[in-house]
Amino acid sequence: MQAKVLNPKRPERASRSERSATLWDCRSRDDGVVKPFKRVVRANIGDCHALGQPPITFIRQLSTSPEIPSDVKDRVREILGDCIRGSVGSYSPALGLRVVRERVAAYMRARDGAGVPASPDDVCLGAGASDVIKSVLTLFAGQIDGKPSAVMIPIPQYPLFSGTLAELGIQMAEYYLDEEHEWALSREELERSWRQASDTCAVRALVVINPGNPTGQVLSRENIEEIIKFAYERRLFLLADEVYQENIVCKPFYSFKKVMHEMGMPYSGMELASFLTCSKGWAAECGLRSGYVELLRLQPAVRKAFDAARGVMQCPTVLGQ
Repeated sequence: MQAKVLNPKRPERASRSERSATLWDCRSRDDGVVKPFKRVVRANIGDCHALGQPPITFIRQLSTSPEIPSDVKDRVREILGDCIRGSVGSYSPALGLRVVRERVAAYMRARDGAGVPASPDDVCLGAGASDVIKSVLTLFAGQIDGKPSAVMIPIPQYPLFSGTLAELGIQMAEYYLDEEHEWALSREELERSWRQASDTCAVRALVVINPGNPTGQVLSRENIEEIIKFAYERRLFLLADEVYQENIVCKPFYSFKKVMHEMGMPYSGMELASFLTCSKGWAAECGLRSGYVELLRLQPAVRKAFDAARGVMQCPTVLGQ
């Protein structure tokens, strides 16, 4: 049996049966070249529930039924108690509900171990990690000494970064991951990218995606230390996209925050923005649109500007929080 090949130019016209089809006629493509496969698995958006992962039940239970466990009711009361007039239909503070940000901070302390502090005041909740990533990148828009700003991003990368930088008018300084060595990130390639971009741009920040998306590589602690030292020497703001940290099954994960802290000064005094989302990991609640950024050691004027910009957005969705 042959399945109909979808027209890539008009995906919105595809029927449900077409969208669910996995068998392709290898000779019916426009180029006429026989393909060495007959099955395509669509996994390009990371929507785990759409691919069959069951949702968690806890957040979908009601607090009024006598059949609902008491811990669910206690959690509901705690969250509603932090909402204005006890309603998730009211705006929350622009950075998100305090009770949720406290839980985020507790999660990071448990993740990174004793001695690595985490404060809810450094946490900003957003409508997914994409929301807060864009807010942080906006801080780098504009010119420096007559040069356009640039941000270093990996290739390949999740297109949120390239698309957002293009939208903001920020130049991309591309550095390439080494496919022949399991998509490794080398100090030499970072230096090459920085030098090349610095001829025409003011390179201001470095984006690192760890675990990698779409490559899936996991940086070793030694590699993370090399990256931190490079960013310090080049005076770059570090953005750590760590949204897949709960999806690792075969290697240890080290957050950039933990490594910077344990390296000590001057590295533990660097600026850092790290991101996590509920769209991945054990929950994978893509549609609820919830994530956070932890902002560390920003200059007071910069943090004030960030908070003001988030305030214009009112608040992230409270149900997502």
